Amino acid sequence: MQKKLNIKKGDTVVITTGESKNQKGKVLQVLRKTERAIIEGVNMVKKHARPSAKNPQGGIIEQEAPIHISNLMLVDPSTGTPTRVGRRLNEEGKLVRYSKKSGEEIA
Repeated sequence: MQKKLNIKKGDTVVITTGESKNQKGKVLQVLRKTERAIIEGVNMVKKHARPSAKNPQGGIIEQEAPIHISNLMLVDPSTGTPTRVGRRLNEEGKLVRYSKKSGEEIA
């Protein structure tokens, strides 16, 4: 069984460690099997590409590389600061994520 992750596609996160430390970005994709996420404009790597129908010229392409979930922190929507994430039942009895810093629900 795969681990339940606190980060979803579309969330804004801050990188806490590594070369891209303190950079903010939007989550483009979450890779649950490897517990990694791809963040927009962060952790860019150069990839050598063969000529193809999509890229007839070929050459060197810059693209985002995955970052481990443990190196990411969700940005609190109300304050804009990094926060830990909790889970609780809301008024309708649905399990929702909330910010541990402000206590506000995260959509």
